Amino acid sequence: MGAGLLAIGILLLFLGRGAGIGAGTMIGYLWPSMFVIPLGLFFHWMYFSMLGRRGSGLLIPGGILITAGVVCQISMVTGGWGYMWPGFIFAVAVGLFEFYFFGNRNKWLLIPINILSVLSALFFIVFSIGEILGKFSSQPILAILLILAGAVLLVGLKKKTL
Repeated sequence: MGAGLLAIGILLLFLGRGAGIGAGTMIGYLWPSMFVIPLGLFFHWMYFSMLGRRGSGLLIPGGILITAGVVCQISMVTGGWGYMWPGFIFAVAVGLFEFYFFGNRNKWLLIPINILSVLSALFFIVFSIGEILGKFSSQPILAILLILAGAVLLVGLKKKTL
């Protein structure tokens, strides 16, 4: 309860910025934490508490929902849908890994888990670098960086030839 109040207080601090925040705004920003993540936690609770670790298939949707909920929550707060979408690919890998880890450890599950994890990581890297470079791609900054890189290369080459 304390962590939830702390999170809501931080969101109010950063999202408010002088504007009034109503119930619609809060639900608009917190819908993943209110609906998606609790459903994923419900699947985990059913597996660990109610079924006595017999229904490991519940962990696949549970892992997917929790991971997708975290991705959606981060995207809602930061507005980063353009570079957070590979988290949905990773969500499937998390669900399958939980099924592998708590299930019968079928080694063939590691193939799609690794493929999805690597694919997600590559997309995160590519789109994050694109987002970072997009912020610094104004012509004067790019020109200065190219001049500095050329100077470093020229000075470095002269020292090696002597």
